[in-house]
Amino acid sequence: GGVIPVSAVVADKHIMEVFTPGSHGSTFGGYPLAMAVGKASIEVLEEEKLADKAQELGEFFRSEVKKITCDKVVQVRGKGLLNAVVFEEGFEAWDVCIALKEAGLLAKQTHGNIIRFAPPLVITKEELTEGLSIIKAVFEKIK
Repeated sequence: GGVIPVSAVVADKHIMEVFTPGSHGSTFGGYPLAMAVGKASIEVLEEEKLADKAQELGEFFRSEVKKITCDKVVQVRGKGLLNAVVFEEGFEAWDVCIALKEAGLLAKQTHGNIIRFAPPLVITKEELTEGLSIIKAVFEKIK
């Protein structure tokens, strides 16, 4: 929904038949502005082929990260632009996130030894490449 909260409940017919009129609601359910924004968001996703671009750029991201020399990295994984770099067990990824931040790139540490990289769907290949250069510089300093 862009900047407007949008929600939907989708299920098989036999599940949806459990609800009776008035028995289920949500704060923004059916809100006209949210519906218009949601519709426009879907149109942008389709017209700009953002899912296809996410797949393509995600594959590029993962292939480039795998080329970086860093003995502590044990796995690079992801789908589309939602990616993770897994460091060896016991490695503290938080310190790497701080170094990335200081170099100009925000990333999220998860589960202690994993860093999540989740750039926006509208990122360009040039912007992603710039981010990859920061990741490379930081990762290659890891001992």
